[in-house]
Amino acid sequence: MSKMNSITIPRNIVNAILKLAQSDSEKEICGLISCDATHNMQLYPVTNISSSADTLFEMDPAETINAMKQMRNDNAELFAIFHSHPHSPAYPSKTDIEQAGYPDALYLIISLNTKGVLELKGYKIQQDSVSSVDLVL
Repeated sequence: MSKMNSITIPRNIVNAILKLAQSDSEKEICGLISCDATHNMQLYPVTNISSSADTLFEMDPAETINAMKQMRNDNAELFAIFHSHPHSPAYPSKTDIEQAGYPDALYLIISLNTKGVLELKGYKIQQDSVSSVDLVL
């Protein structure tokens, strides 16, 4: 696993993701983050429709399409895809790596595995290769 440059994520976005993860701590939460030309970021929580939501995430297709349409309307692009790991470390699972379909996106994983401590880590996933990204919050 190689290291990439650091990426800055606004505190309000980080706080919103962590709050979502804590609000449903037994299921993987998921969603998208957009970024426009002025580096303004927008959070799009998406419902996890997986039948195994405690260990897998599957984004609701209609909500995902609506979020992507809104990004286009706002002249923004997909910046990151986030999800939580309620019972495992903040590292991409084999399934996360296999299903990573956006090589330019940042993948953010929140772990609730450590009691009282939330862990947020970022990765680039390209062709089964995982690179850690330093997050500046």
